[in-house]
Amino acid sequence: MGRRYDLAVDVAFGADEVTPTTEALVAWLGEQGHRVRLVGGTPEWPEVGRLVGEAVASGSVDVGVVCCWTGTGVSIAANKVAGVRAALCTDAATAAGARRWNDANVLAIGLRLTTPTVAVEALEAFLSTSTDPSENGAVARLEPD
Repeated sequence: MGRRYDLAVDVAFGADEVTPTTEALVAWLGEQGHRVRLVGGTPEWPEVGRLVGEAVASGSVDVGVVCCWTGTGVSIAANKVAGVRAALCTDAATAAGARRWNDANVLAIGLRLTTPTVAVEALEAFLSTSTDPSENGAVARLEPD
């Protein structure tokens, strides 16, 4: 727990459609030196969320990003995978909080209202925020029994 992802990491990225927001997120990840694995091959949000979640849970990537129209569906689908803590975030402060207090390992973004600029700000905050060590006990209680 507590890892920051601001150094170059492997990122699973999945979306059920290509938009200016998804393009901006993928471009920014590449510009920052992160290795992006595009996940999917299906336009269906349940599979997008599950496949990104499985990549994160298996350890084949460090973190995931999922996008759909509202962000809700992909976050629910990703959270069905044991070991995934997907957080639907609408801005940088929420994304930083998801990492700081919940050790979220998948960022979910809604495409309907999130501009490319706001999405990139949220992703940057998500990747550069560490989990607060005082939250480790609470985060541990999120793991399945």
